[in-house]
Amino acid sequence: FGTLSFVLPLVVAGATIPTALAFVWIAAHVMELSSYLQNLVMLIGLGIAIDYSLLVVYRFREERRRGGTRDDAIVRTMATAGRAVVFSGTAVAIGLALMLAMPLPFMRGFGIGGLVIPAISLLCALTLLPVLLSFLGDRLDRIRVVPGFILRRRADEEHNMWARLARTIMRRPLAFALATTALLVAAALPVLAIQVGPGTNKGIPQDLSSVHGLNVLAGALGEGAVSPTEVAVDTGRAGGVRSPDVRAAVRRLALETSNDPEVTSILGARLRPPFIDRTGRYIRLEITGKHEYGAPQAADFAKRFRSDLVPAANFPPGVSVYAGGGPPSTVDVISTAYGAFPWLVAAVLILTYVLLLRAFRSLLLPLKAIILNLLAIGASYGLLVIVFKWGGGSALGLQSFPQIEFWIPIFLFAMLFGLSMDYEVFLVSRMREEWDRTGRNETAVALGLAKTGRIVTAAGLIMFAAFMGFVAGSVLGLQQFGFGLAAAILIDVSIIRALLVPSAMKLFGRWNWWLPPNVARIARVKPSPLKPRERPAVSPAGQ
Repeated sequence: FGTLSFVLPLVVAGATIPTALAFVWIAAHVMELSSYLQNLVMLIGLGIAIDYSLLVVYRFREERRRGGTRDDAIVRTMATAGRAVVFSGTAVAIGLALMLAMPLPFMRGFGIGGLVIPAISLLCALTLLPVLLSFLGDRLDRIRVVPGFILRRRADEEHNMWARLARTIMRRPLAFALATTALLVAAALPVLAIQVGPGTNKGIPQDLSSVHGLNVLAGALGEGAVSPTEVAVDTGRAGGVRSPDVRAAVRRLALETSNDPEVTSILGARLRPPFIDRTGRYIRLEITGKHEYGAPQAADFAKRFRSDLVPAANFPPGVSVYAGGGPPSTVDVISTAYGAFPWLVAAVLILTYVLLLRAFRSLLLPLKAIILNLLAIGASYGLLVIVFKWGGGSALGLQSFPQIEFWIPIFLFAMLFGLSMDYEVFLVSRMREEWDRTGRNETAVALGLAKTGRIVTAAGLIMFAAFMGFVAGSVLGLQQFGFGLAAAILIDVSIIRALLVPSAMKLFGRWNWWLPPNVARIARVKPSPLKPRERPAVSPAGQ
């Protein structure tokens, strides 16, 4: 801003975070929530509260320069930037709140945060911020913190750096579009090698006494002893353990299991206490493997045990065999999560398309926004593989591990799809305004980027800095999570919004803004007819 107006977004963030945490505290009394939810609320709350406030305050200052009263400027600001903020907040809420539909309780808890964070941020941006602008906006804006000549140069938005960048890109849109898309696809390709798994003891600080104890146990008895596979055999009736068929089946299961290359020991096959219950109905077997429960070899054994070893034991009818403990539980949790994930993705894509169709009054722009967001998320997945699985981040002190923790791709998608859409809404909403005013696509693109590029970049860098705080920690899962978020946001504001969006907008031309009357009627928005082809202008920015 160059003035003390930068204080206002910080005040709004300071009001948003405690209020959101208060709602989370209330929710925690009626349902189980993850302890990490507090970190999520503070991190995302800080980012989006500042994002929304930056956009509103920037637009207010622009409206004040146009003349009129302060109240008129606030009304115009809320009718334009305020509208964009509403759609942005809804986009964030869609991605995060749909975590409520995930079948795992700890993920549903994060869905609560997904509802609370954008809701409170919107509430503060639409109510508290206009009040602050009314009382303090002009006063703070008069106090400069940078030289006046810089502020005057920034005021010439039609010829600033962002306008020049847009004009340069639109001279060769196909070249820029192909180059940036190829770069993003290349970054995303390593995702084909991604392997997900649970957390690991190696991924938490090794100086903790509890971790030291686990390491002693693993060193003495093997990594698999830390969390063995627990098998429960339900014979179906009291005294069923004494059945010759059951005992023979247990012996066959124990023999075949002990021959598996992953197994180091099996306890309970002799059917003596404490491996049978007092009624003689239940049998417990304890199987220790060579590898830690999160290792691929342990997961493979859990699948073999259920699909091959148990059927081969030929238990009599009425007998049920259940496998639990570390490795089987890991397989079940990952299978459950990723069984629901495609439906989450589909729901987010459909709801986001409908939302953006109303926001942009266009058939094409929502589809473009979704594709570009998927490119950014795919690139962040690929970079995760490069940095953590392939060891590309070891030079920076980041731990390498063959797996990405299973919850991270799901959380990254839910969070990044909404956060990235923030910047798309900020940028394209302003382009839509300029299109409605001028009717010229190139002018709309150049001025839209010129008037929002600095704000979008500043907002993205704030998010990037916040997410890098996770990378600086010592917990592997949080390092992976923070890096994925930071990488995607940096890609989004530098490559996608600054380079790929203007080139795509130029290539699509007047089709960007087309919304036929029948679709507009269903969406309950004003139609946007297809205009005749533009005649060449003197310059895309209206010079």
